[in-house]
Amino acid sequence: MDPLRMADLSPRKKRPRQTGASMSSPSQDVKFQDLVIFILEKKMGRSRRAFLMELARRKGFRVESELSDSVTHIVAENNSDSDVLEWLQAQNIKASAQLELLDVCWLIECMGAGKPVEVTGKHQLVVRKDNSANANTEPQKTPLLAVKKISPYACQRRTTLNNCNQIFTDALEVLAENYEFRENEGSYLAFMRAASVLKSLPFTIISMKDTEDIPCLEDKVKYIIEEIIEDGECSEVKAVLNDERYQSFKLFTSVFGVGLKTAEKWFRMGFRTLSKIRSDKTLKFTQMQKAGFLYYEDLVSHVTREEAEAVSVLVKEAVWAFLPDAFVTMTGGFRRGKKTGHDVDFLITSPGITEEEDQPILLKVINLWERKGLLLYYDLVESTFEKLKLPSRKVDALDHFQKCFLIFKLHHQRVDSGKASQQEGKTWKAIRVDLVMCPYERRAFALLGWTGSRQFERDLRCYATHERKMALDNHALYDKTKRMFLKAESEEEIFAHLGLDYIEPWERNA
Repeated sequence: MDPLRMADLSPRKKRPRQTGASMSSPSQDVKFQDLVIFILEKKMGRSRRAFLMELARRKGFRVESELSDSVTHIVAENNSDSDVLEWLQAQNIKASAQLELLDVCWLIECMGAGKPVEVTGKHQLVVRKDNSANANTEPQKTPLLAVKKISPYACQRRTTLNNCNQIFTDALEVLAENYEFRENEGSYLAFMRAASVLKSLPFTIISMKDTEDIPCLEDKVKYIIEEIIEDGECSEVKAVLNDERYQSFKLFTSVFGVGLKTAEKWFRMGFRTLSKIRSDKTLKFTQMQKAGFLYYEDLVSHVTREEAEAVSVLVKEAVWAFLPDAFVTMTGGFRRGKKTGHDVDFLITSPGITEEEDQPILLKVINLWERKGLLLYYDLVESTFEKLKLPSRKVDALDHFQKCFLIFKLHHQRVDSGKASQQEGKTWKAIRVDLVMCPYERRAFALLGWTGSRQFERDLRCYATHERKMALDNHALYDKTKRMFLKAESEEEIFAHLGLDYIEPWERNA
């Protein structure tokens, strides 16, 4: 049996709690120099204090391990101001008028906003009065109680790039990826759903009580969250990151054109490094894989927003040279507001583009770039609309549009910021680009489908199927009850057909 599966079945052993020193992380970049925070351990506990310190430092806050004259804000949990003042007195420290004594809810709001928030009355510590009926002295409610009921569907949640729970979602995504490598779709989806929900939360989970009533958090997920809260890390994640199979699959699939089947084959053949694979004379590579190896260093580096915008200018220039009325839209992660990505996707359409005839535009663009020496590799996939009858029942099904997967040669001078990755003596960078040619009447569905994220799209289609008795894909929306296709000129109309509030692209980072 798979050792990870065995670990799933075995009872979880409690590990000794780590000290604050052992949990400390390397120094993070400090964004807010004038604000110095000290988190009081009293009534909070050492593990939770260390956990909050780590989270705050990740967000760019300066957090001191020891109390000093430089501290401007003392944060406490379950303490009144008199409790904190008594503690300061016991340390022979006098509280100055400039020193803020605040409840932990202030720090949580700061981390959620990614910057210091204004101190209000609800953040101030108050003197505890026994048997008081004053509502203002009631204990602070947990963040979850102030949040509306959370939907299990990502298409009913607004998920920005401001992830308040990255320490948890990073761990869950490592485990999900490991299950994907093992082709265990059920476990993969369970961990991805859990990570997706946590990304949408407007607050940071600091105790297991905060996980109550949050959907998609199965028992195993909660065990992982609890372990991270208590120990600052997850033992199973550490085991996966050190697992030879996981490391090999992660490495092999980083090559353009290499999927799970090929990665499995190479691993079973005993390969563990790309250099050994490249030099082996018995292996046969596809043209896509050959290009993936040839431009590997460039393709595994992140594409910046500046580089994506430079590519966008060149794509529009080329398309408009042959189709002046074309709409060219950058999709994918960059449309969702991300600053970096692995490739750049574009959706191309025009009122004159229909699904009845093949379009020569992409081939003309390819020929133009070849003449200019800008094309390093391409794979043109023709439209298959003749096979299309109804929206696919598969939530991850490929669409039928004409598309081209290519590697573009971007010269550094095309990047205005000058931030393009440069190797000594090299004046260009290889960048992955996907071009999708869409019939005009399908443009709203195609734009929605190609914007992502993957989990958002999956949940949107599941919602259509299970809640609305409809079928949605990149081509159309079909109402099974009325037995008719529903037309849409925009993404907003598709959401309206589904009875959903419209979610902006930058809120689909599920």
